[in-house]
Amino acid sequence: MRHLPRRVLFALFTVYIVWGSTYFAIRVALSSFPPLLLMGTRFLMAGALLYSWKKTHGAANPTISEWRAAGLIGILMLGGGMGLTAVGQQYISSGLTAVFIACSPMILSFCTGFFGDWPNKREWLGILIGFGGAILLAAGGEFSAQPLGIAALLGAIICWNIGSVLSQKKLTLAPGAMGFASEMLLGGVFLIVLAICTGENLKAPITLPALTAWAYLVVAGSLLAFTAYMFLLSKVSSALASSYAYVNPLIAVTLGVLFGGESLSMREIIAMAIILSSVALITISHTAKPASG
Repeated sequence: MRHLPRRVLFALFTVYIVWGSTYFAIRVALSSFPPLLLMGTRFLMAGALLYSWKKTHGAANPTISEWRAAGLIGILMLGGGMGLTAVGQQYISSGLTAVFIACSPMILSFCTGFFGDWPNKREWLGILIGFGGAILLAAGGEFSAQPLGIAALLGAIICWNIGSVLSQKKLTLAPGAMGFASEMLLGGVFLIVLAICTGENLKAPITLPALTAWAYLVVAGSLLAFTAYMFLLSKVSSALASSYAYVNPLIAVTLGVLFGGESLSMREIIAMAIILSSVALITISHTAKPASG
């Protein structure tokens, strides 16, 4: 990856590592927070912090059309993508969740293809190899699910990828971090309104672990990783930007080995090697095909 600009490299590793650790953080936070309220307050707080920081540095407010674009993208990516993911995680096993998320790069590539930006052959090969590696990595886990969980995760992936493509191809956010802040603000408000309309309430007292996990999701998962992902969408190909879907389960397994006392099987080692080779192939393809945007 040495040929990639430093900011792109930093954004890639941020999305890889941080989002790989948020699987566990979401599960801990859900012990005290209902799913829509968890995601809504998380993004509202992150958006408010980023917006305030930009304003203190003299950034202009988004225009009406930029607010409108931020609202639509925020509803799709955060309301649909993140909100439905949190709902689905209550009814579907972690192994099946990883497989569903591994479908995201393929769906995103098809969506961008409709706008004339199809992946090249090496990128398609990398996408397919990564998908196979993710399935192999998840194969040791439980594959149980309720229909509601499957529907929620499928809807989440579709909403996330449509929002990603619209932000990349059709809709214009405010420049830089102000665009990401407005998107998180409106997406967070939408999720909180949805939580109120569906009658969500705190199902248990807020414990210190749950509050710590929520704070981690605000700072690392939203302010750092989500902003990094939006930056990647504007700078690199969709195949490379969405390669987090393959790497995140790998990071989650690695963290379990380092801090959770878990062990690696030969199957998991082979799966990790396959995933890393797919990311390398997609990265190499980035030199052959300039990124759109």
